[in-house]
Amino acid sequence: MFDLLYQKINEKITLTEEEFNLCKTLFSPKKLRKKQYILQEGDVCKYNIFVTKGLLRSYTIDDKGNEHILQFALEGWWTADLYSFFTEEPSLFNIEALEDSELLLITRPSWESLLQQIPAFERYFRILIQNNLIATQRRLMESLSETAERKYLKFMKTYPESVQRVPQHMIASYLGITRETLSRLRRDIASGKSFP
Repeated sequence: MFDLLYQKINEKITLTEEEFNLCKTLFSPKKLRKKQYILQEGDVCKYNIFVTKGLLRSYTIDDKGNEHILQFALEGWWTADLYSFFTEEPSLFNIEALEDSELLLITRPSWESLLQQIPAFERYFRILIQNNLIATQRRLMESLSETAERKYLKFMKTYPESVQRVPQHMIASYLGITRETLSRLRRDIASGKSFP
């Protein structure tokens, strides 16, 4: 269960075996069934979550009942409501399993302990948060300026696994387009139409 975590950490920093063994003691394994929640709107986010198997989604529901998907988290990805995690304020998000999933959870106190005992993790999480900020800014700019076609093509290129594993209406929600628009785009792509 910890092999993927070790692999992902070592892509950014180098840990000794002793350091990783200490790291493992600070995480709790958790299994979720499909459609089960690890966080619901209004609850405090108690965990930073690493996905070892399966697929999660983070989303919110607006006043009109529309879902807005913020993130899909596949194997090797982290997810959480970081604002709620750090401030202990109620979360605005729901995090739900789209598939049966296996997770590694770390609480805020354990996370702080990890950073104190293994200083290299300061760098690891800084890199993750920095990359997340960049991706969020780019996604925001694309949502404001890109066509539906370009958004979907980029999604397919960036997250090819998600196209097969995520229901189409959820992809449409993530991209900020209607289901009908996504269906039309998929038909156009299947028929070989090219986009500028």
